Amino acid sequence: EWSQKDICIRPGHAPTDRLKRSTPPPGPDSSRLPPLSFPAQTKLPNRIESSKRPPAGGGEMNKRPRDGPSSSAYGSAPKRQYGAGGYGPQQGYSEERSSAQRVADHYSARSNQTLEERENSPIIHLKKLNNWIKSVLIQLHARPGHCVLDLACGKGGDLIKWDKAKVGYYVGVDIAAGSIKDCMTRYNGDTDQQRRKKFSFPARLICTDCYEARLDEYLAEDGPFDICSCQFALHYSWSTEARARQALANVSALLRPGGVFVGTMPDANVIIKRLREAEGLEFGNSVYWISFGEEYAEKKFPASRPFGIKYKFHLEDAVDCPEWVVPFHLFKLLAEEYGLELILVKNFHEFVHEYLQKPEFTELMRRLGALGDGRQDQSTLSQDEWEVSYLYLAFVLRKRGEPPTEDRASNANRGKMFLTEGDIEYLEI
Repeated sequence: EWSQKDICIRPGHAPTDRLKRSTPPPGPDSSRLPPLSFPAQTKLPNRIESSKRPPAGGGEMNKRPRDGPSSSAYGSAPKRQYGAGGYGPQQGYSEERSSAQRVADHYSARSNQTLEERENSPIIHLKKLNNWIKSVLIQLHARPGHCVLDLACGKGGDLIKWDKAKVGYYVGVDIAAGSIKDCMTRYNGDTDQQRRKKFSFPARLICTDCYEARLDEYLAEDGPFDICSCQFALHYSWSTEARARQALANVSALLRPGGVFVGTMPDANVIIKRLREAEGLEFGNSVYWISFGEEYAEKKFPASRPFGIKYKFHLEDAVDCPEWVVPFHLFKLLAEEYGLELILVKNFHEFVHEYLQKPEFTELMRRLGALGDGRQDQSTLSQDEWEVSYLYLAFVLRKRGEPPTEDRASNANRGKMFLTEGDIEYLEI
């Protein structure tokens, strides 16, 4: 969906030979994949139906064929000049900060849900599916004793996943002060949906914008980290080239050679295809909608503005704020500039179909309950929730270089096993 004119990372620079391919190789159409099942025939929805916009928007959506999702088999870096097209050092700076703060305020304002409230969510099975995908990523790449950097850690929803991986040290960073306090509460085991025992690793929590702050300087004594994670949040860095670069510079500078960066984010190929197939600038179903501004009325995205492609995203009981398109082929090339090599990218549908074939992950899915309890003929994941999952992809990057052979320093003196509000660090930018 991205023409050759759409793929120049630094506007004004001629594309190199490696950019000549107009479209990344598509993954398999999951509607043609064989149906998956638990032993008791619990099934995934196997195709996306056209549907209706939620009540706020009205009219019937046009029917859409399947499209090709993103898929593939496979010290702080210097910051370059901003791209052209209105993203100079002065233009848009206050708007960029305002958007980041709006996102932070949105997530801070969301209160922690009780187990009962969570189970009554209209997207409970989507949330469970997302948790399964994150759990698989962590189980595949985290090892006992690993040091973890969790960017945009939010309310600490992945703390249990890291604990099950027996990691040795955890640093969580988030822009939203309310969320980071909730993360502290969850870490201390003080929520009614939380654990019976304390976490096994010491932790440190930092409140700052990890797409603006020089984390490599602030966390110099804590690194290098074995694994970095950024779940459903990296696209918030794509409002400008400077923010996108700072995000990757932080990851690269703080990962050890051979360390991995795992994450999830919107699949730009799917979103742009959906937009171009829609009659107007909006599309969605009963649980989500996406709306682009009038500046995208022609549904074209020129190379002069590869960053800052903003849209409004609403997901019932979860998200209601501006987001930014991340063309994954550009993300891959930008990551390479910071020594991060792509080893996996899969749309969520392909990810589910592949890893649900593995017995250990099938059992995990059963325990989480995203697809029911295995005793019903139909999945409890609704068709509309399954369609939302198609909007996302999972990725894994690895930092170039060989892992160090010497023993790492002990985590005994890093972080704390119990955190107070006074322990939360606020890093000014």
